[in-house]
Amino acid sequence: MTHSALSVSHLSKDFQIDQHKTISVLKDISFEAQYGEFISILGISGSGKSTLLKCMSSLLIPSSGAICINGVNPYKLRNSQLAKLRRNHIAFIFQSYNLLPALPVLENIALPLRLSHRPVPVATIRNLLSQMKFQADIHAFVKHLSGGEQQKVAIARAILSDSSIVFADEPTGALDSGSRQVIFTLLKQLAQKGKCVLMVTHDIELASQTDRALILKDGQIAHDIDSPSPDVLYQALGISTFD
Repeated sequence: MTHSALSVSHLSKDFQIDQHKTISVLKDISFEAQYGEFISILGISGSGKSTLLKCMSSLLIPSSGAICINGVNPYKLRNSQLAKLRRNHIAFIFQSYNLLPALPVLENIALPLRLSHRPVPVATIRNLLSQMKFQADIHAFVKHLSGGEQQKVAIARAILSDSSIVFADEPTGALDSGSRQVIFTLLKQLAQKGKCVLMVTHDIELASQTDRALILKDGQIAHDIDSPSPDVLYQALGISTFD
């Protein structure tokens, strides 16, 4: 039996603000994502994009509803099973990079490989970083890098992990326009190789090059658009510029 890469069913997420107040960030979201599909997730600030990505990727427990990653609900697994699912199936590119400052570039990228006892192909890592126009030394500590260079390290780590599903939260946010397109092309190649890529972005130009776009509004999917064009995305968002 073949499974969707990701299945989201009636997902809602509430946050308790104080003793008397709860806010609903996500409300009754349902959709499926397939292997080989590149999906962008757009919406104005506060629409729930990053929260949705964290709930879908096993990092944030939903208030209600179900998530299935390759047919498995991560929130029903024991810790050891969840760790195995993450190692084998999930890569997450964090908006805040989530690198280990005490480790050099090479070891940050190699970390998922080492955790799953796989060989570290240094030549492949060097080649990937070269494609990404990475300027720093691979033995430099990441804490000394610029934000853009740190973002490239985080993206290289996700790509090299060879996970079947990649969750990317604003992966091109700290990059110049040339680097943005290079990184986007690498992510698109992952989808073309059969991975499932879900990317939160505010970049309409890049989103218009994905297979499908989900537009979030007030915590719900307002539009689910196949082969999105810039004009259709602008119209769906209802504004000409957004954060």
